Amino acid sequence: QVHVTESGGGSVQAGGSLRLSCAASTGLFRGTYNCMGWFRQTPGKEREGVVLIEFGGRSTYYASSVRGRFTASKDTAKNTAYLQMNNLKPEDTSMYYCAVLVDKVCLQERLRMADLFTYWGEGTQVTVFS
Repeated sequence: QVHVTESGGGSVQAGGSLRLSCAASTGLFRGTYNCMGWFRQTPGKEREGVVLIEFGGRSTYYASSVRGRFTASKDTAKNTAYLQMNNLKPEDTSMYYCAVLVDKVCLQERLRMADLFTYWGEGTQVTVFS
């Protein structure tokens, strides 16, 4: 059973934009708050938390490396979050994974706690060429 589905990756020239989507399956969320996040990982590097967005609340947290360039939004009726990525840089090239932490709020420090997230998508590749 697929719980989390990402879409929207691709290849783009530096300075360009991409928009990622992450949809959580119906019934996945529980409780008042659920936290959805994007993480990225390239071979040989540690997984990096990019953004967390809270369903049931208003919290959004960004990694410093993307703040001001990436913007997260959500459609609560669809259990879907979006990540608008502008002014992309070659260093943004990575596999982007969406993950859900059920029945928990988002906290800034949870950007560094990927292991807390229970449900993961298969990932979508983002490639930025110069």
